Amino acid sequence: MTPRIAVIGAGAFGRNHLRVLHESPNATLAGVLEIDSERARQASQTYACPIFSSLDDLAQQSTAAIVATPTTTHSEIGCRLMELGLHVLVEKPIAADLAQARRLVDTAARLDKILQIGHLERFNPAVIALESAITQPLFFEIHRMSEFSPRSLDVDVVLDLMIHDIDIVLSLVKAAPEEIRAAGVSILSPRVDIANVRLQFPGGCIANLTASRVSTERIRKLRLFQPHEYISLDYSRKEAIRFRVGEGMKIDFAPLVFDKTEPLKLEIEDFIAAIEQHRQPRVTGAQGLAALEVATAILDKIEAHSRVVAQTLRAAP
Repeated sequence: MTPRIAVIGAGAFGRNHLRVLHESPNATLAGVLEIDSERARQASQTYACPIFSSLDDLAQQSTAAIVATPTTTHSEIGCRLMELGLHVLVEKPIAADLAQARRLVDTAARLDKILQIGHLERFNPAVIALESAITQPLFFEIHRMSEFSPRSLDVDVVLDLMIHDIDIVLSLVKAAPEEIRAAGVSILSPRVDIANVRLQFPGGCIANLTASRVSTERIRKLRLFQPHEYISLDYSRKEAIRFRVGEGMKIDFAPLVFDKTEPLKLEIEDFIAAIEQHRQPRVTGAQGLAALEVATAILDKIEAHSRVVAQTLRAAP
């Protein structure tokens, strides 16, 4: 029997989940739950699905659910759904704080439910291709820039944008950082809008990450350096080029070859397969928690740096 998957939240990203589920041959779109009645009505009409009135109503007619609501609600909704017997895909970041994230992970383990975290870039075909090209990562240079938007201002840019790259670096290095340096500032919102971070890992690998939601252009790029080569990846274009040093110090380059399937389709198909096979998804709750732990440490470092800057400004003539 194909899984019946509901979507909670019909905002910008929730609508994408609705679209992909509606088109999937491997699952049935069970319906939508949305507190905004007009959004719910539009989603119901567009994707020919019922509107649920509550989580209990949704659980009676669904196998699983995708939580595309504000971050502060992820833990409460996700845990309740699992207690009602459903498998859950929670959008990134996993939760608003570590206590809520651990509650999600613990609930999934206790109830033996699938908990997948929506770190979408892990399903970017270019990232999947990069994984197969990894030998010994030594240095990452990553930029993720966006024009300002009122979306996701309930969290800092670290949890809004940089969390994608934190998750990717952790998955590639397969270790937690042993040192974190970070700085960030608030520009157009009360929270941190631009941040620069340096992560140092055991063995000497360094990751330098910059994220901004006040840029004049949209940039999504990663460069990975390892012995005798580097790989340049463009998330937006789903492109990756490998540069190698050959004989006579000649530099050869060639694109990594892969199918440019929409990442969200790959993410949802992985969720469906995890449900049917009762296996761990590509991005587990534990991995979502690990990314949040690093992101939280980064925000603590940014706050400490901000206090130093404030003291310097107060002492200035």
